[in-house]
Amino acid sequence: MSIVIRPAQARFHGQHGWLESFHTFSFAGFFDPAHMGFRALRVINDDWIAPGAGFDTHPHRDMEILTYVFAGAVEHRDSTGGHGIVGRGEVQRMTAGTGVRHSEFNASASEELRLLQIWILPETSRLEPGYQQARFDDESKRDRLRLIASRDGRDGSLTIHQDAAVHAALLSEGASVSHFLAPGRGAWVQVVRGEVDLDGHRLADGDGAAVEAVDRITLTARRETEFLLFDLG
Repeated sequence: MSIVIRPAQARFHGQHGWLESFHTFSFAGFFDPAHMGFRALRVINDDWIAPGAGFDTHPHRDMEILTYVFAGAVEHRDSTGGHGIVGRGEVQRMTAGTGVRHSEFNASASEELRLLQIWILPETSRLEPGYQQARFDDESKRDRLRLIASRDGRDGSLTIHQDAAVHAALLSEGASVSHFLAPGRGAWVQVVRGEVDLDGHRLADGDGAAVEAVDRITLTARRETEFLLFDLG
């Protein structure tokens, strides 16, 4: 078994006035060749965005981008015609493919927005750009792993163009969940908030963990905990 912890305090930290961001992996001006992602998972940015502020229109290509909203709501517009207000309990998927331009703004003039922006490398380049949005409320994640994105879009999950399955969970204090990994697969666990034991390793707010060479992992919450689990080929 191999479990390697990426502590929250080791993340790259950017403070830009209207935006405070914590980068689990190298991103933009923050570069560390030892932390370029995990398997197909390339970016996890924990962004805190001031009321009314956001990212002006900018380009992306050849990336699967998931936006997981923890608090508040983000308004999204892109060059495919995709538009939506994504609130707590909702997840958005954008396939950048051959190229897409989009903007993201805090939809509130008074409340802070917190979201995780996740980039996953697609299996193939130059895909047709696309947009998708779905709701996964707290009860659907309560004390269980709720599939929120997968290659085949099963169980109402968003469809991503990669051999990956993304789960979200909201564990009550003392609750446990287990996840089985097929041979050759790895997992990344990212704690959004709370505190959880991962097979003897304690993870708290903002901590991540890379898991390989194991067929099963178990997570037990020390207090109410929200986390994402990436099952990656």
